[in-house]
Formats: sequence, structure tokens, C-alpha cells
Amino acid sequence: MSIKDIIKGKKEWRAHVARVKALPQDYQIVYKEIQKYLFKGGSGELTDGMVLFSGIIDLFEEGAALGKGVLEVTGSDVAAFCDDLVKNSKTHADIYQESVDQEVNKVMKKVTDKTK
Repeated sequence: MSIKDIIKGKKEWRAHVARVKALPQDYQIVYKEIQKYLFKGGSGELTDGMVLFSGIIDLFEEGAALGKGVLEVTGSDVAAFCDDLVKNSKTHADIYQESVDQEVNKVMKKVTDKTK
């Protein structure tokens, strides 16, 4: 990662935080809880979490502009809302299991190749 990439990432993050701070208070609270939920127990495929979180902010900005309360946007079960966001994503355990399987298969292939 180059210095330019780091600087660009910091600028994007600052812009992201500014968007969150511009939301009404109830939206900010729920956004932060969603963020915690997804970081702790969410998808292991959040490699580009900025896309997911920017999408949530887009949704929240639209809801706020329409005068809706945040729970009108997410529903009263915010955890279920989060789960729906990542329902087709792999978990950390799935990703780890795949990496273990790949390593075992690689080693077994080497062993098999040597015995031939």
C-alpha cells in the first residue's frame, strides 16, 4: 500500500464520518450499533466494508430526508436488518474452513506427486 493509497483512504474515511455526523441523532446511534454488530459478528467478506457502510448511509440519508424515523427504515429488529444485509456472505468460519481445506489439499497433492 502506497502513501497515496493511505492518504486517499483517510480522506474517504473522514468524508464517511462526516456523512454519519450529518445524520439525525437517532440515525447516528443506530448506524454505530449496526457498525459494531457487523464488525463483531457479521460477514467475513467485509473486505470492502466502505461500500456496505456507504450504502447504509445512503439509505439513512434518504430516510431522514423523507422525515422517517430510523426504525421505520431498518425495522424494529436492527440485528435482523444487519443479518439481511450480509445473508449471502460467508462467515469468518466459512472463510477459515476454506483456507484450511486449500492448505490440506495443497500438501496432499505434494505428497501424492512425490509418491508417483
